[in-house]
Amino acid sequence: MIAFEEVHVGYGRSVVLHGVSLAVPENGVAAVLGHNGAGKSTLLRAAVGLLKPRRGAIFLDGENITRLAPHQRVARGMAYVPQGQQSFQHLTTAENLQLVADGRKDGRTAMAEALDLFPALKPLLSRRAGLLSGGQRQQLAIARALITRPRLLLLDEPTEGIQPSVVTEIEQTILAVAGRGGMSVLLVEQHVGFALEAAQRYYVLEAGRVTSSGDGGAGAESAVRQALTV
Repeated sequence: MIAFEEVHVGYGRSVVLHGVSLAVPENGVAAVLGHNGAGKSTLLRAAVGLLKPRRGAIFLDGENITRLAPHQRVARGMAYVPQGQQSFQHLTTAENLQLVADGRKDGRTAMAEALDLFPALKPLLSRRAGLLSGGQRQQLAIARALITRPRLLLLDEPTEGIQPSVVTEIEQTILAVAGRGGMSVLLVEQHVGFALEAAQRYYVLEAGRVTSSGDGGAGAESAVRQALTV
């Protein structure tokens, strides 16, 4: 699906990613873990084209997309949900979803399917997004991305700062979406247990370098926690 090969990325004179190589399985999940400042969000921004690598290459289905603009990557099936439960706060929940659905031939069906995945949003359709809780806004952000029917979903800390009950709902939805096939997920996540449960592959970033990687699953938790304490 998507692969990074010796990718170096930075801001101004500062280099954040130093020769990162990783791959997301076809119709599977790869989790990227690491402490704050490790370069996880920078990795996703490079994946979607918001940052250009200084060296190295990014491939999507074997195509070199390193120099493609974000809209060109989106047209190839990428959807990006950044940190911060982002939404159009002065629009209602329904209007936030409709903005995406209106650009698709199957938008009405896709919007209904997204709401089925996040039923807690249904009674909130007439409420302004700015009045939603953080967890509700995060569900809205993911639902909006899913309306595009992405082939690759990029999720940056989807459970950060959210109440535990909503975290469980979001985790279950991500697991369900990833498990039904037809979509790959690159997941940046702080919750090690959930990340490994969802992922077929994991990568630990430390100071912009991959310091550990392996197969996902609960059996990898001990090795990952050890890598994160080094």
